[in-house]
Amino acid sequence: MRMPNLANVSLRPFLVAKAEDGSFRLTVRTTRFNSRGYPLVDSVLEEQLFKTAAAAKAFARDNFNAQPGEYATK
Repeated sequence: MRMPNLANVSLRPFLVAKAEDGSFRLTVRTTRFNSRGYPLVDSVLEEQLFKTAAAAKAFARDNFNAQPGEYATK
């Protein structure tokens, strides 16, 4: 049985999601790989709420050195 090549998994490390109350939340994700090459993803939800998605992205840029293209919305 052939194993899929999971080393090429590209997970965007910053997730910007809209909360039920209309504010935005930022989740910071880190990906590491086990000895068989499978991705292990750790997620940390930031406590701060943001009024806009742009404010969440600015926070990620200022605090985590986020670059354009490293954001996901789903």
